[in-house]
Amino acid sequence: MSGEKIEKLAGLIAGSRNIVVFTGAGVSTESGVPDFRSPGGIWDRFDPREMTFQKFVSSEESRRRYWDLFRVTYREFRGVEPNPAHLAIAELEKRGRLSAVITQNVEELHQKAGNSPEKVLELHGTMWKIRCLDCAANYPWTEAYKLLEQGKIPENCPECGGLFKPATIAFGQQLPVRTLEEAQERSRSCDLFISIGSSLVVYPAAFMPQLAKEAGAALVIVNREPTPFDDIADLVIHGQAGDTMKSAVELAGQN
Repeated sequence: MSGEKIEKLAGLIAGSRNIVVFTGAGVSTESGVPDFRSPGGIWDRFDPREMTFQKFVSSEESRRRYWDLFRVTYREFRGVEPNPAHLAIAELEKRGRLSAVITQNVEELHQKAGNSPEKVLELHGTMWKIRCLDCAANYPWTEAYKLLEQGKIPENCPECGGLFKPATIAFGQQLPVRTLEEAQERSRSCDLFISIGSSLVVYPAAFMPQLAKEAGAALVIVNREPTPFDDIADLVIHGQAGDTMKSAVELAGQN
């Protein structure tokens, strides 16, 4: 990790008043959250082609497979804690510099680190809520987990008879329109856009850095691997999210 690049990021942070942070799986893996796509990850145990929204709503057998995926996910994600990257992003909010956190992650570690829920725009939903697909009634995830461990799945919604589903976005399911629109607006109106731990290949989420750059914001990409947007970024840091953000935010506070 280049000290010169950390200093440049710190300078950008210190000189900005309207920062948008965009986070992907690379932020959460540093907290021990399993990476679905890595060898031995969840997609090695479950076929993602079977986990589509269309199959969930059309087949009880598919719903059971989907719920079994979440039984495993709940078990593996319980007890994970924010890492230095999450804490550094929350510190930006405490300093009054953060416009929004736009995240592809579903485990709510940003809120756990101290970010206000209204500042966190969850493009792919949250795993800690169960919601009726028809009337949006909620069901406790803890109760769902108890049922799943007993080999059962939640029954249909008592309010309207609709299907309960974890409030994450499945393959083929539409992203939450209002959340997406707000994320786009925040990206267009920020003065610094920092993408952390995202490969920036999943759309429409990956449009966000381009929107910010085209609107005149400085674009920073922090990721262990190259991304398709490295060529247009003002600063690219190939390194760990936690070390990078902790160092840069601490240094920015001294300016």
